[in-house]
Amino acid sequence: MKNKNTLKVRFLGGVGEIGKNMTALEYGKDIIIIDAGLTFPSQDMPGIDLVIPDISYLQQNHDRVRAVFLTHGHEDHIGGLPYLLKDINVPVYGTKLTLTLAESKLIEFNIKNAKLNSVKPKSVIKTGAFSVEFINVNHSIPGAVALSITTPVGVVFFTGDFKVDLTPIGGEIIDLARLTEIGKKGVNLMLCESTNVERSGYSMSESVVTDNLERLFLENKHRRLIIATFASNVYRIQQILNIASKNKRKVALSGRSMVNVVEASSKIGEITIPQNTLIDIDKIKNYQDKDLVIVSTGSQGEPMSALTRMAMGESSQISIGKNDTIIISASPIPGNEKSIYQVINNLYRKGAEVVYESLEKIHASGHACQEELKIMHSLIKPKFFIPIHGEYRHLIKHSELAKEMGLKDNNILICDIGDTVELNGKTIKKKEKFQAGSRLVDGLAIDETQAIVRDRKLISLEGIVVVVACVSAESGLILQEPDIIGKGAGLTASQISDMKAITVKCLEDYNIKSAGDLTVTRKILRKKLRDYVFKKTKKDPMILPVITEV
Repeated sequence: MKNKNTLKVRFLGGVGEIGKNMTALEYGKDIIIIDAGLTFPSQDMPGIDLVIPDISYLQQNHDRVRAVFLTHGHEDHIGGLPYLLKDINVPVYGTKLTLTLAESKLIEFNIKNAKLNSVKPKSVIKTGAFSVEFINVNHSIPGAVALSITTPVGVVFFTGDFKVDLTPIGGEIIDLARLTEIGKKGVNLMLCESTNVERSGYSMSESVVTDNLERLFLENKHRRLIIATFASNVYRIQQILNIASKNKRKVALSGRSMVNVVEASSKIGEITIPQNTLIDIDKIKNYQDKDLVIVSTGSQGEPMSALTRMAMGESSQISIGKNDTIIISASPIPGNEKSIYQVINNLYRKGAEVVYESLEKIHASGHACQEELKIMHSLIKPKFFIPIHGEYRHLIKHSELAKEMGLKDNNILICDIGDTVELNGKTIKKKEKFQAGSRLVDGLAIDETQAIVRDRKLISLEGIVVVVACVSAESGLILQEPDIIGKGAGLTASQISDMKAITVKCLEDYNIKSAGDLTVTRKILRKKLRDYVFKKTKKDPMILPVITEV
């Protein structure tokens, strides 16, 4: 077999972007997948719900895929799993909470035959040409792991998302001893996350957040507290539950994903709910403000989230007022800043006090800053290095940090989605491109060509014109005056009248009876109307001829 002694690393997501993480390792006839994430649509994707990786390559090679390995349970690492398993049903390996969260997603998609395998740190899974070891790391969710992957061309070390927190509020500290051992034995290639590479120093410990939240509870002891955070930030939710119980406050959960994560986490013991602390959101009217904490989704200003609906006055359960203090315990994901500040402004308009990251240290990032990245590099000591999990500027900055740590420039690669990297014991190089990119999820539909977004953008900018005509199936003659319905195209009454005349003439000139094909007639009519509208308005609206035979 060609290149039989070469390992291929294929990037399906997570490089040159934040989120949608997915990487494939390929050796001979064996492929393993690391993570299957999603990202949320940007403002230039109207009506789109989710964005997932294009897995065409994996679908074409489904018989070679051996397993999926998940580093942790955040959406950008497991959110695309249902779309993958629907087509490629292979074993999935992850820690307990990761699989619990993944399983709830699979149930939503009615995927019942998934092969989910729970593992603990220090476990080793052998499949095909690969041997995968799970190593405990700190992150903002329990059960986060790095992966040490033994391959026929050496060890590939995949950090996943991590930080070095020596005083975590839950779980054990990152397994520095095992990382040291792996580095001493030799690592051929390291793929390391880059999200916080622009931040100097160390990431803040969760224990600092605990202290500041406790102070905010005391400072607002007569006010209702609403705390927005990521639903998957199990440690933060546990902090809030503990502090609320200590201050004799009841906690209500707002947002479907928040309820689902707390239920799933408490079921497997990752969250401990203090006795008589949690109440149903419908019962909050029975309690005074000083006795309540509401934990909500919406820390990123998501349009349909609980906090956004509160800020817009559209929540059926929670009305924001002057005795509310809203704490946003999260950092803005790049690109979300505008949405978040719009929510904050709307909350202020309703008279609430708002506390957010630029005012207080109420969020600890789960991602390594520069000094923590240096620790990882110094422990693993890779021969080759590829920065991942970041926008292009993050990858460049991380490559510069790697050079400071002693790596040679030609031993570092900056990759894009669709890149294939070939690795043997001595060299690393980019090879062929493969089909990769994004698939857009719109309700239950998956738009692979992104035609939906193109059409929506066209309609939003240029408008739409619908032409309705009724003709005789027997004679092909027009039975009544056509209707012209224009939305957003700015047509005048005179122009609409002209377009009706063009439609009549076109249908008479291209008699349906003789043409025998409505498709041809529609195409000709569309072109004539398009030419007319552009000449008169300099606009190019979407034109939809609807010709009905009676």
